[in-house]
Amino acid sequence: MADHDFLFALELSDETPFDDLLKDLIQAVLAHVSFAPAAVDELSGALRTVLTKGAADGKRRCDVRFQARGGQLEVAIGFAGAAPWRTTRPLP
Repeated sequence: MADHDFLFALELSDETPFDDLLKDLIQAVLAHVSFAPAAVDELSGALRTVLTKGAADGKRRCDVRFQARGGQLEVAIGFAGAAPWRTTRPLP
């Protein structure tokens, strides 16, 4: 799916880990690759859990990366000093 190949990354620092802006941004990225609403909710919830846990552990700075290629979407969240959390989903 060449029209879906992309890389989108952002760095978060010292902000609320999952505010409305970030929620809307994640949902927009997932909608861009045509995920169904239930899949958007499921993956968005998983990201929220990871970000919230990191913030609770005192890890404020992190990188969030979405990469679509070869029919797969990989999402990675990396907190400084910790192994990144990753998940991959097939593109619709």
